[in-house]
Amino acid sequence: MGLPPSSSDDEPMLVIDTSIVINLNATKCAEEILRVFPHRLVVLDLVAAELECGRPKGRQDANLLAELVKADLVGMVKLGEQGLLHFESLVIGAATETLDDGEAATIAYALEANARAIVDERKAIRLCAARFPHLSLGCTVDLLAHSAVQNALGLRRLAEAVHGALLDARMRVLPHHIDWVVKLIGDARASECACLPDLVRRQARERL
Repeated sequence: MGLPPSSSDDEPMLVIDTSIVINLNATKCAEEILRVFPHRLVVLDLVAAELECGRPKGRQDANLLAELVKADLVGMVKLGEQGLLHFESLVIGAATETLDDGEAATIAYALEANARAIVDERKAIRLCAARFPHLSLGCTVDLLAHSAVQNALGLRRLAEAVHGALLDARMRVLPHHIDWVVKLIGDARASECACLPDLVRRQARERL
């Protein structure tokens, strides 16, 4: 996993899942991040629909996504015929081998469009590895750790953005990104992030 430091015309677009939208919003600087990001990001209409379900709970992610789409920082897309077939294969079956609609649509569109799927959930990553080993994957931290984002925000603001995503969105951090995240935000903030593994938080407290 991981994204290249720069983009070219023949590199695939990135298809972002529901949790990635929520994580980006929690950074409090999603628009600034996406304005400097060198890849085209798109989101499925089914992901937007999932975010709409958060309105009764007072969540603003649907509104924030709409603003990003209006600013042409994120494109809104729908599944085509081939994508719908992939989607059905990912939502029909045993619970251990299926995904929710947003994740399934994200992966299905990435397969259909030869794009890169950006997902954080381990189950989705596991199923992709087993069923679609050719599919290119990334995660939220890959976006935030991109050199273009680091250069635009600087390390202090980037640390604040990552910390916000960890606290407010409980952003999932994959094992290969743990050290980068802890080093960036520091042990004091890492120790208070409940979404980080217990061992990581305990080690951070011991270093304080």
